[in-house]
Amino acid sequence: MNTELKQNEEIEQSNNPIEPEEAIESVLEEPKKRSLTLPLLICIPALCILAAYMAGVFYYQNHFVNGTVIDEIDVSKMSVSDLESQIQEYTLQVVQRQADGTYLEEEIPGKDIGLSYSSTEPFQKILQAQNNWLWFLNQGQIHEIENLITYDEASLKAEIQNLSGFDKDFVTAPEDAYITDYDPENGFQMVDEIQGNQLNLRKTQEAIQAAVDELAKEVNLDESGCYEEPSVTVENEELQATFAKLQSYAETTITYTFGEQTEVLDGSTISGWLDIDGSQITLDETKVEEYVSSLRKKYDTIFHPRTFKTSYGTEITIKNGDYGWWMDTEQENIELTEMIKKGESGERTPVYRQTAASYDTPDYGDTYVEINLTAQHLFLYKDGQKILESDFVSGSVIRGYSTPGGIYGLTYKQRDATLTGETYRTPVSFWMPFNNNIGMHDATWRKQFGGNIYITNGSHGCINLPYSAAKEIYGYIEKGTPVICYYLPGTESVPEVMLPEDPNNQEAAAPEEAVPEPAPEEVIPEPVPQEAVPDENPQEPVPQE
Repeated sequence: MNTELKQNEEIEQSNNPIEPEEAIESVLEEPKKRSLTLPLLICIPALCILAAYMAGVFYYQNHFVNGTVIDEIDVSKMSVSDLESQIQEYTLQVVQRQADGTYLEEEIPGKDIGLSYSSTEPFQKILQAQNNWLWFLNQGQIHEIENLITYDEASLKAEIQNLSGFDKDFVTAPEDAYITDYDPENGFQMVDEIQGNQLNLRKTQEAIQAAVDELAKEVNLDESGCYEEPSVTVENEELQATFAKLQSYAETTITYTFGEQTEVLDGSTISGWLDIDGSQITLDETKVEEYVSSLRKKYDTIFHPRTFKTSYGTEITIKNGDYGWWMDTEQENIELTEMIKKGESGERTPVYRQTAASYDTPDYGDTYVEINLTAQHLFLYKDGQKILESDFVSGSVIRGYSTPGGIYGLTYKQRDATLTGETYRTPVSFWMPFNNNIGMHDATWRKQFGGNIYITNGSHGCINLPYSAAKEIYGYIEKGTPVICYYLPGTESVPEVMLPEDPNNQEAAAPEEAVPEPAPEEVIPEPVPQEAVPDENPQEPVPQE
């Protein structure tokens, strides 16, 4: 627009030529106008600022400057009358936790507890002392006035106790996290703690009193730590360690196999063996011992009577002998306890003092030596097949050395042993003891075997065999091979009146856990030269003939 005016003036001047005198006057008037505009542009804003500043000075004569804090209450820009109105209208919002985790708000009005200022004189003094001229600055004035706010403490306590949080129908007490008893389907389970919403009266009173003292608008009792808390949570390291240990017990599965039968020991049983006292878990070892004892009673066969079908077709009952499964319960208790404590699962074979051929019936299996003491005849069976049979000579009846009946396991076997007695020292090529110092061996000094030789000219209890029979038997049998000795009337080759009775086949119940008592020894052995004792079994006594 200025450009257009200027162009119009130029046109007019070209149309109306200015006289020289007029031109001089126009030039002199333009500087005067400019000199008046500049002061006005400076003065007007300055006056506005000054007016605003002075307004602030006058305003803060009755209002607190910015940054003024009285008893932790920010009173910036407030007047004394504002403070009085604030306290008269004051209401504290109390936020409480409900049992389901949601929140409930209730009010404590200031008028219900007689809330007021003890005096406004301290406010007036602060106003008079503040620097109004610097009202535009944050002066950071902090004032502490004792007993500035007053209220009736009894009324406040009554209001607090009237809160829903102290209503017994509203309150749920906290509960600690815990571990459940063993359940067959789920094992042990960890149960979370329950926070509940039970207020601590002392903490609640302190939090609300502090909020009133500060004229706070709200107090959250949960954030202020006013609730009773469970002492044990699922995050508790001790509880977690206990749970892990219990789980280890619960997840342990140990399987015993006895032939076609199995015994499974798992968490359902082991859990009943645990003594739990807080975080202390103790395995009741007497329960382990009882369990092992039950296995022994059920599956041990040592000292048990057995039915045996002889090679003569007759079925007999053999009551004596120390053959059979014999569990070492003491060592088994130790090893099973250790396995359970480590939480090891798997197949387990008991520790045995002695084993048998089979868990099935009969436990002696189908490889054995059958010795008919009445007929003075024996048989060797291997995997159910008869390998050989032979006559023999057993213990002398006349001299009281009758060989006892019973079922035994071969103790060991030895080549080139020397049998010694009080009046003799006899070498043998094949020594096979099975009942303490009674055994099978070759007897090259004998020319005849079988018949009734044993009645008057028998051994001290051993089974004297022909060399060839002893050698063949020696090649087939091993340590533990069953040796079954029996008397069978009707198979004798001498009159019955001369036949010995089996002295060890009487009705007798052996102690359940007893060590087998030795059968009558053939002779009292004399010390044997070291070279006669097998290198692989130097501890074995070598019976003497």
